[in-house]
Amino acid sequence: MARRLAAHQDFLPIERVVRAAGCQWIAGLDEAGRGPLAGPVVAAAVVLPTDCHIPGLQDSKRLTTRQREVVYSRIQQQAVAFGIGSISPVQIDQHNILWATKEAMLSALHQLPRVPDMLLIDGITALPTMIAQRLIIGGDACCASIAAASVLAKVTRDRLMIAYAETYPAYGFDKHKGYPTPEHYARLRTHGPCAIHRVSFRGVLPEALHGKGGEDA
Repeated sequence: MARRLAAHQDFLPIERVVRAAGCQWIAGLDEAGRGPLAGPVVAAAVVLPTDCHIPGLQDSKRLTTRQREVVYSRIQQQAVAFGIGSISPVQIDQHNILWATKEAMLSALHQLPRVPDMLLIDGITALPTMIAQRLIIGGDACCASIAAASVLAKVTRDRLMIAYAETYPAYGFDKHKGYPTPEHYARLRTHGPCAIHRVSFRGVLPEALHGKGGEDA
């Protein structure tokens, strides 16, 4: 059964408490890309060594692009294991963003070499799995393994969007990464949606482009 924890300022005690309860393989999970109008949603699962120290590790939103790239490499070097899952815009449109987020996390989990004893998940939504899990509100700011997952997911997704910018140069994906910015809306009004836009999201289809939009339908 999932258990919800309130966020706090310490960074490693959550993993220590879980290990003291008998869990050794602990995976932190987080996602990037729930809010954009285009591109995939990406999730990561990270298992860190006991009492690891990764310089600069924190919530990916608090890091600059350059800092994230540095921390990304450090996480890959020091993690016991990690997995990254991605769900396409087409799949998001066929189902919904909540389903896509869960599926991306499950995909990341399936890439780990063994089943974790415990999942530490950022947010309030449990995964449909028999693995024990704890939901941590604001977990990317207070839990090392979740913060590591947030960095891997964010950097992976940003790199994908930069690559998409070369395929679809009219939209400026390398700048806004698909998020609902004024520039993105302006380009949508001019060019209409492309193949990686989430047409189920408000503000993407032509008839909605003059409204505020920016959220999933």
